[in-house]
Amino acid sequence: MSPATMADGTSALQGNPTRVLESAHLTDMYALIERLADQRVIFVGEQHDRYEDHLNQAAIIEGLLAHGRSVAIGMEMFQQPYQSALDAYVAGEIDEAELLRRTQYFDRWRFDYRLYRPILRLARAHRIPVIALNLESELTRQVGDGGIASLSEADRARLPEIDRSDADHRARLEAIFKHHPAEQQGDFEHFLEVQLLWDEGMAERAARYLTEHLDATLVVIAGGGHVEYGQGIPKRLARRLSVPMTTLLNGQGRTPDPNTADFFLYPDAVELPATGKLGVMLGQPAKDGGMPIEGFAEDSGAKTAGLQVGDRLVRVDGQPIASYADIRLALLDAEPNGKVKVEAIRSRRLGSDERLTVEIELR
Repeated sequence: MSPATMADGTSALQGNPTRVLESAHLTDMYALIERLADQRVIFVGEQHDRYEDHLNQAAIIEGLLAHGRSVAIGMEMFQQPYQSALDAYVAGEIDEAELLRRTQYFDRWRFDYRLYRPILRLARAHRIPVIALNLESELTRQVGDGGIASLSEADRARLPEIDRSDADHRARLEAIFKHHPAEQQGDFEHFLEVQLLWDEGMAERAARYLTEHLDATLVVIAGGGHVEYGQGIPKRLARRLSVPMTTLLNGQGRTPDPNTADFFLYPDAVELPATGKLGVMLGQPAKDGGMPIEGFAEDSGAKTAGLQVGDRLVRVDGQPIASYADIRLALLDAEPNGKVKVEAIRSRRLGSDERLTVEIELR
């Protein structure tokens, strides 16, 4: 076909890069599950703070179970040394709070746990294995600071095999790196090594699980950056193990490029309910116990209740407070405008410390 040209002789049609998505071909989650049922590995990339992404991850797991698949869940959010805590939680041996304490979730991941609660509770209800995919942050932090060369011989010996040959992956990470604030950039080679270590470590753990459980369908839950273009975990898993796999990403704000993912999801936005806050900035755990207040939010219920900078929080609604995790757990499901009883210790220059009990209205 020879297209007509515009007055200046150029063509708006020839070489036009516009992609066309026919609405009649849009399907739903039920149709998606049918397409996924014969895969061994399903990568469901997420934006960590999007609740709708996590609800869709739970929906996919639920759908695979309904199809009679033997499902396991691989999660970036948990680090490999804490696998036993996940096993105990799924088996019903420990509760949610103990899971979060034993995995050091609030120190090692920090995103609102309620985002992942539907997935973890589904796993517990159906005894679905949950696999801690990530390497421990002590290792990756050291690599970020000084590169793999800075690791001890013992640590280097236990690293996964790392493939550095993907030039497109390197270029994509370099573009991401350049968007970081200058004071956070550091050394790009160290940044690259951390990303490679994350992806290779998770791929190696996934491959080991699949090799040991030949009937399992593994749903991998990880940030979209570890999934898109297949360059992160998928390609590195495929190098270790040849199994049918597919990738899914939230399509909002993305060009529907088939090179990016196999499926794009377009969920409605879903917000978690707001949680109540004390309105305090806390320091490191005090040697004498408790968490010291270092400052207050502009609208602080704690300040209104009479607490001061330097006071040490020791209990919230009967929950002993010895760490950041204790505060997060005590307020995990607290609602704004709700009230909590807080016990604090105020040091005195002269005389013994004063123990305070106040009721705080959460903001």
